Amino acid sequence: MSLSPDTVARLAEHLETCELEARDTPKITDEHPDMDWADAYAIQDAIRARKTARGARIVGYKAGLTSHAKMRQMGVDSPVFGFLVDAFDVADGSGLDTGRLIHPKVEPEIAFVLKRPLAGPGCHAAAVLAATDFVTTGIEVIDSRYRDFKFDLKSVIADNTSASRFVIGARAVRVDGLDLRTLGVVLEKNGRVAALGAGAAVLGHPAAAVAALANHLGARGESIPAGSVVLSGGVTEAVAVAKGDHVRLTVQHLGSASLRFE
Repeated sequence: MSLSPDTVARLAEHLETCELEARDTPKITDEHPDMDWADAYAIQDAIRARKTARGARIVGYKAGLTSHAKMRQMGVDSPVFGFLVDAFDVADGSGLDTGRLIHPKVEPEIAFVLKRPLAGPGCHAAAVLAATDFVTTGIEVIDSRYRDFKFDLKSVIADNTSASRFVIGARAVRVDGLDLRTLGVVLEKNGRVAALGAGAAVLGHPAAAVAALANHLGARGESIPAGSVVLSGGVTEAVAVAKGDHVRLTVQHLGSASLRFE
């Protein structure tokens, strides 16, 4: 690490305050160009500690940068990861106050809910499927705290990978006999198709993203607890939304989920 503990704490407070007050900021690497990957995750950890100290519950995790093409573009060989707290969880079909967000976008996801804990190293997709209680549709609302949604990878990791809100669908589907790679995904905005994709867009298999998360946490002495929700990564590009928009995600065999922006 190149940053001092005091600097890590200050940056965590700054980024979380931007989240809570819905205001943007220049990316933090402008001020700290030499910060490294360990610094970035240390800042994210400090944000998590701030939230849990105020009573927030960690309900799951999220993977980002799950496209092989995007990883090559960014010069990395694995996804990035963030955490989800109970305050991020929004009921399917409900409305979301855009006044509490900066510049939201939505991503269509395949969400996993675990029946057993998962730990790395050495976790693989088959182990993820064996530990999965069910899968369902998931809409992630990302809302980078960085001005104009412009950031580098270390800044976005520190910012909890732009985590903001999420919705999971009401249909719980067992993975037995289900090929997650071939599931078709349709994201609609205001009744029109906004994005199309298939599960294989996520690291070739969405369970591979969950395995990568388990291995990442295992290297840090942590695991994914049973009962966790894991958003396995955007199947398509993120779609910008604003007040008055309505989005609906339909995933083949998994049903649908929706969200209004008010």
